[in-house]
Amino acid sequence: MVQRKGAALALLVAVQFMLVLDSTIVAVAMPSLGEDLGFSQANLTWVTNAYLLLFGGFLMLGGRLSDLVGRRRLFAISLVVFAAASLLGALAASPTMMIAARSLQGLASAFAAPAALSLLMTVFPNGTAEEQTQRNKAMGIYGAVSGAGGAAGMILGGLLTDWFGWSAVFYVNVPIALVAVLLSAGLLPADRGGRASGGFDLGGALLSTGGLALLVYVLVEAEKVGWGSARTLGLGALALALLGAFLLVESRIKQPLVPLGIFRKRTLRGANLVGGLIPMAVIPAIFFLTLYTQLVRGFSPLKSGLALVPLALCVVVAATNVGRVLPRLGLRWTTALGTLLVLAGTLWAAQIDQGAFFLEQFGPEVLTGLGGGTVWVCATVAATAEASEEEAGLASGLFNTANQVGAALGLAILVTVAGSATKSALGDGDALPAALTHGYHTALLGSAGFALLATLGALVLLPGRTPTAQS
Repeated sequence: MVQRKGAALALLVAVQFMLVLDSTIVAVAMPSLGEDLGFSQANLTWVTNAYLLLFGGFLMLGGRLSDLVGRRRLFAISLVVFAAASLLGALAASPTMMIAARSLQGLASAFAAPAALSLLMTVFPNGTAEEQTQRNKAMGIYGAVSGAGGAAGMILGGLLTDWFGWSAVFYVNVPIALVAVLLSAGLLPADRGGRASGGFDLGGALLSTGGLALLVYVLVEAEKVGWGSARTLGLGALALALLGAFLLVESRIKQPLVPLGIFRKRTLRGANLVGGLIPMAVIPAIFFLTLYTQLVRGFSPLKSGLALVPLALCVVVAATNVGRVLPRLGLRWTTALGTLLVLAGTLWAAQIDQGAFFLEQFGPEVLTGLGGGTVWVCATVAATAEASEEEAGLASGLFNTANQVGAALGLAILVTVAGSATKSALGDGDALPAALTHGYHTALLGSAGFALLATLGALVLLPGRTPTAQS
């Protein structure tokens, strides 16, 4: 039994590694990819945006479908689609083909990610103290692989693109996904039969995916077209209206896509709040440190990726060891410890001024990575602890959605803040490197502000002890 659980965990973390790897490995290959396929500079962003729109828009639906149609079934189908999309991306001969491939990858990831997490919850149930310890360790490994995948993507992206060309960053996904599909039947728990016989909430599905996808679109385009533009305000209002209509529909039908009763779980609410706020702090911090190393310090893309390895390694260290701390400090204080480390790390990073790398970047990365890894595991445990077996997919889908939307919102806000601060510094006569540094400094203070809000959320909303599922 123990060996079977270990093999199932290895399979699920390998898939998570691939999905996280894909989000960063393609970014490194984008310049050469765009040149070969004839992308304009403006349209090249859609290699990323197309993925984000489908991934962010369908996460909640993917989580709920895993409960309704079967987790292992949806997991396998999603990986087949992901492999096909990756092959289409590798063979793409035009911008249209590439954007279609990235959209399909985002859609498949939106179904695969919550299915994988809900399967992990099924393999490692949350019941006795021993089971809680096993689940915490499994979540730690799962989180560590997520951190390692992000760093590996930046490094492997540079190596594969230099050695074999940009198509290699897509080909690498195909064998991993297909092998995972073949192994899933023997290693993952069988589905217990769908629960969708009473009808499928098509209206809820359309409203939730439409509202979330539109919201992500507004966020990724806001910096380009302006936060106060008619386009941003109009589409933002429409996205909120669709999500409001979704909540209204869910409250009135007998078999909703998302039973609103799940939001009565206080720990789940707190976990999703913290799980949304920490990406608003960490993801922009990584983004601005990447720009800083390349545009101010003059690092190559590969060297810039290597410069962020300390952060990723510290995520791994924290995630794999937080299970030992969690039973001693409890859920509330362990999570708060993590958010405070992120707060300290981003405040320290905000002091960047072209000084020694080990003083102004290595230290902040260590603190931010340790804090981020700690919070990710704690928030995941908290977000799924109260969910019944029938709600596992929904809980994981909600948590993944909070992460994704939080990252997009934080990046959109702080990119605007950085741009405004940089323009102001240029207007005051600063040279470009100094003006850029001032912009990054201001944005990193914003990251620290989000980490502070996450700390308050953890202290107010999370319980001391980890709760168990309620039937």
